[in-house]
Amino acid sequence: MTTVVLGVGNTLLTDEGVGVHVVERLRRDHPALDAVEYLDGGTLSFTLAGPMAEADELIIIDAAELKAVPGTVTLFEEAAMDDYLGRGKRRSVHEVSLLDLLAIAHLTDSLPARRALIGIQPQELGWGDTPSPVVAAAIPRACTMALDLIRKWRQ
Repeated sequence: MTTVVLGVGNTLLTDEGVGVHVVERLRRDHPALDAVEYLDGGTLSFTLAGPMAEADELIIIDAAELKAVPGTVTLFEEAAMDDYLGRGKRRSVHEVSLLDLLAIAHLTDSLPARRALIGIQPQELGWGDTPSPVVAAAIPRACTMALDLIRKWRQ
C-alpha cells in the first residue's frame, strides 16, 4: 500500500500554507514511514493528478473554512471528504482546486478508496511566510491525526 500525504497551500499567505507546513513537519519527524510519500502540493496543479491516481491511500491537508475557532483541526474521510469539497464554494488562491483533481480521479476511475482531508481553520490569510500562532499550534495535532489515520488504515 502506498500512502500519499499531500500538503496544500500558499506559504506566502500566512495560514493558507498550513497544509505545506504540516507535510514539512511530517517529512522532518517521520521520514522513514514505509510506503508513505509526502508531497508539497503548493497551490496545486494538474501534475498532482498522477501521484494521486497512483496512491492506494490519500491524505490531503489544507486550510479549510470550517466555521470554527481558528486552529480547529477536522478530519473528513472518504464520502465526507467528497461532500465537504463538493458543497463548498470555497474561495481559493489555488490555480486548480481539490475538487478539480478529484473530478479527474473520478473520471479516470483512480480515486483512492481510502482518502481523507484534514482541514485546519485559518485565522489570517494576509501576507506572511509563517502561520499565525494559533494555527502553528494546530500543526502537531494535524500531524498526529495523519499518522493515526495511516496506522488505522494499515491494521
